[in-house]
Amino acid sequence: MTMKAWLTAALAHPVLGLVLRVYVGAVFVLASMYKINFPGEFAETIAAYQLVPHWAVNALALVMPWAELVCGSLMVLGVRTKAAAAAIGGMLVLFSLAIVITLLRGIPIGCGCFTSMEDPMGWDTLLRDLLWLAMTAHVYRFPSALQLEMGLFKPLREVDA
Repeated sequence: MTMKAWLTAALAHPVLGLVLRVYVGAVFVLASMYKINFPGEFAETIAAYQLVPHWAVNALALVMPWAELVCGSLMVLGVRTKAAAAAIGGMLVLFSLAIVITLLRGIPIGCGCFTSMEDPMGWDTLLRDLLWLAMTAHVYRFPSALQLEMGLFKPLREVDA
């Protein structure tokens, strides 16, 4: 077996997909818990980024944690995994852009990812989010073991254009 074939087989292995799927899903479920319990503090964190109009801060503070919880739970359970991975990937892209903009503007705030009392974010925060984005892309691209979706729902047919 060549090195390329071995690497392809290792990356496409369903157990690796399972580990990454459960890990990323659990991270999003964990991140949502504090935000759901303390939406006022999360709204202050969103406002500190100075990226969202003031009239949208409260709505975002109420909706985003629930989206994280739902998508994270779907990832952990293996239900509609591609849709959940796409939504989480989209959120991670937005989070990464917000981090880059905030770091370039020199605003010393915590990222607000898990609590409101975090150390000021740095480039390592961006690297962490990009790593999670890569894991999410893997979950989207490759199937994983123990997906409940396979037993609960019929797969959607491909539509020929």
